Amino acid sequence: MPAAFFVVRATVSDPARRQAFDAWYSREHLPDAMRSFGAVKAWRYWSATDPALHHAMYRFPDQAALDRAIDGPEMKRLVADFNRDWPDVTRTREVLVLAEELVA
Repeated sequence: MPAAFFVVRATVSDPARRQAFDAWYSREHLPDAMRSFGAVKAWRYWSATDPALHHAMYRFPDQAALDRAIDGPEMKRLVADFNRDWPDVTRTREVLVLAEELVA
């Protein structure tokens, strides 16, 4: 089974709030989400082309593991926590399944 990825794209429109968002995501949300989801790895990115865009990516062994994570009660809690702390930050979510991987 190929690896699966859960990607959350957040738009932090207010430049004055990006540093606080970055610290919160790093210290609280990313570790909590990784633990709660049972993800095997997680990454965060700020867009170099649009500084308002933040991406978080969680890797799962396969799509079944990802589906269990995002359909479970922990997902609802994580979304509620995010909405409580960052109500003005909009998000989109995407599920990706690895089609191919090349390593140099």
